[in-house]
Amino acid sequence: MHQYRLSSAAQLLGVSDDTVRRWADAGRLPTVLDADGRRVVEGPALAAFAVTLAGDPSGPTGTSARNAFEGIVTRVVRGDVVSQVEVQSGPHRLVSLMTTESVDDLGLAPGTPARASVKSTHVVVELS
Repeated sequence: MHQYRLSSAAQLLGVSDDTVRRWADAGRLPTVLDADGRRVVEGPALAAFAVTLAGDPSGPTGTSARNAFEGIVTRVVRGDVVSQVEVQSGPHRLVSLMTTESVDDLGLAPGTPARASVKSTHVVVELS
């Protein structure tokens, strides 16, 4: 199981280290002590928190650098041949369909750090 130092969790959530510490101190983000006695967040707990934070209007605002989104895997729906992988990057939820073999090779599971890259050859623009 992946564990994240508070600074790594902050980076994945798109907020400052101090914000993550405040959330942890307030009990909003559960933490445990690692083998070295440092406070860390377990991967599945961070994944669940990222999903709830994405719906929080006071949560972080994310940006994309060259269409790459640093995030955390929040859900994997396995199929015989193709699987669905969800990545939460700040307030952004990205969903990818990939071969189940690739999911296994990459070791993707809730709590795993991941980078989702987006490339599209078709963009739809609508009036708002």
